Amino acid sequence: MNLSKKIPVVSKEFVFQFIIITILFALWGIANDLTTPMVSTFKKVMPELSNTQASLVQFAFYFGYFFMALPAALFIRKYSYKSGIILGLLLYATGAFLFYPAAHYQSYTFFLVSLWVITCGLAFLETTSNPLILFLGNKETATQRLNLAQAFNPIGAITGLVMAQFLVIKEIKSDDYSQEAYKALTSNELASIRENDLDIISIPYIGLGIFVLVILIIIILTKMPKTAQEEKMSVSESFKKLFANKNYKHGVIAQAFYVGAQIMCWTFIFQYVDNINKAFGLDLTATYYNIAAMILFLLGRWIGTGLMKTINPSKILMVFGIGGVIFAAGAIVLQGMPGLISLVCISIFMSIMFPTIYGIALKDMGDEAKIGSAGLVMAIVGGALMPVMQGSILDLGGSGFADIQLFGFIPEVNFSFILSLICLAVVAYYGYSTFKASKKIKVLDVADAIV
Repeated sequence: MNLSKKIPVVSKEFVFQFIIITILFALWGIANDLTTPMVSTFKKVMPELSNTQASLVQFAFYFGYFFMALPAALFIRKYSYKSGIILGLLLYATGAFLFYPAAHYQSYTFFLVSLWVITCGLAFLETTSNPLILFLGNKETATQRLNLAQAFNPIGAITGLVMAQFLVIKEIKSDDYSQEAYKALTSNELASIRENDLDIISIPYIGLGIFVLVILIIIILTKMPKTAQEEKMSVSESFKKLFANKNYKHGVIAQAFYVGAQIMCWTFIFQYVDNINKAFGLDLTATYYNIAAMILFLLGRWIGTGLMKTINPSKILMVFGIGGVIFAAGAIVLQGMPGLISLVCISIFMSIMFPTIYGIALKDMGDEAKIGSAGLVMAIVGGALMPVMQGSILDLGGSGFADIQLFGFIPEVNFSFILSLICLAVVAYYGYSTFKASKKIKVLDVADAIV
């Protein structure tokens, strides 16, 4: 353990590259959380959408990861990490610029396609950046290094939420009317408001596309290291090794459930707050509570990364998973502000999950890490499927958020977070099982040393 403390988290020769790649972690955080409030925003601008239809925003966004992760892995396997980053940024910028024609034609489907193209680009960035970070130093500090890089992702997420609140949510006219007043407007008035609001939605994405092009130029001019790899095996050999790796397969499953929990908690907090406002006569702003969740998420990741210097990452994952389950239960059962506080606090425990699962699942992999990385990025599809399931729960009694009361006192919007509880329980179990396995390996290593 003393030896691991002396090993630098990032090799000195790769510090600059680490910084540049870490910027990408913040960059996809902006896209993720600029998009998260759009579920409720599109529902307000296009009230004809059901909760399930509005949740297709997240389905389109996160399905891009599933669709493009494996092609991205095969691409970087054939060419290079740098090529993968460049193509990813090009797709990212293209999807962002597509928001302009989507707003012009006022097509919800066009918006969904634009989001899908953005995440095809993000699939390239994540499939490339995560394993590349693992290689920028000693393998003993790989999981800690990935947690450090991922700690900058919430900074991007907070930026995305602030952009959504002040550039979109605060500016759209649809939010100025009650449902009854909105329905009472003339067709011309409705058309004018919709045109205005869809233009407003597109503006931050177009600005983000311009910023991405600037980053693209910097990446092109930056010399990326050639990672030391073992003798390259065939794709079929990589798949065989991965399918035989129980730790990896379970990691992919845990990752899918984790991402599902994260996206549900950060997406449906807006509906949760809307229901509290209606039930208790309050005027809370959901974005501020989501920003608070992001700050706690960032804090939790820094704390978790520090703890990994002395504590087994699997053990930390297990404990954080249990904490997430407890607070998810609070978000379901508790009413009003206590329930909202519980929902916000889940983010502390989700903070270290993605990079920790990633690091554990890819531990001690050689050339198959590129294909293995694709499987873990494809697992982000959990963020596409779970929100649609949660939207379906919200539609059980109608278009409102408390049309029915489960067990006589739990509004359907509260009950819908049962999905997050189940997901976090799966993550906690993965932490427990891998911690148990790592202890067995240590015992065997000690026995071998004695022999």
